Amino acid sequence: MRHADRTVGAGSGSVSGVGGIGGSGGHTGGWRDSAGRYALLPLRIFLGVTFIYAGIDKLTDSAFLADRGTGSVGELMRQIRDSSAVPWLVDQALKDPSSFGYAIAFGELAVGLGTLMGLLGRLAAFGGALISLSLWLTVSWQTDPYYYGNDLAYLMAWLPLVLAGTPYLSLDVAISKRRRRQGAQLFS
Repeated sequence: MRHADRTVGAGSGSVSGVGGIGGSGGHTGGWRDSAGRYALLPLRIFLGVTFIYAGIDKLTDSAFLADRGTGSVGELMRQIRDSSAVPWLVDQALKDPSSFGYAIAFGELAVGLGTLMGLLGRLAAFGGALISLSLWLTVSWQTDPYYYGNDLAYLMAWLPLVLAGTPYLSLDVAISKRRRRQGAQLFS
């Protein structure tokens, strides 16, 4: 492309190519294009780090992982059982509260790592959405007003990543590019 084609007034009268403004004619690379491409990255970093932290916090808290006692997952489940939207789910957790606590902690850790590294990004985000949904329907269901409960906000935050995946700065992209290169070499 010649320099004149990228300046104001070139071609169809667009402002394409000047400081990244415009973007018509297929020109990409402006700051708006970059901002659009990476718009979900801050959300991905926040959710990934938060879920890693939550998982580690649970795994290192012996009181939480206990079946009974102050601060235990078992005690929490017994407290919220009757106010939960899905008491049958709480009943399942109460069958073995310690194992349920470990499952939640390892689930949060896996979701956080997958989201942060961009490995199986949509699946990790779907897992995060399921964890947030289950926590909203159980632990924070009776929060009044509803917007004080953070689990619903986390559920909504996961949905864009479920839809978009982790298309930038991710292992998913690196693996996909490597497979395409290997596939192209097979047919060359």
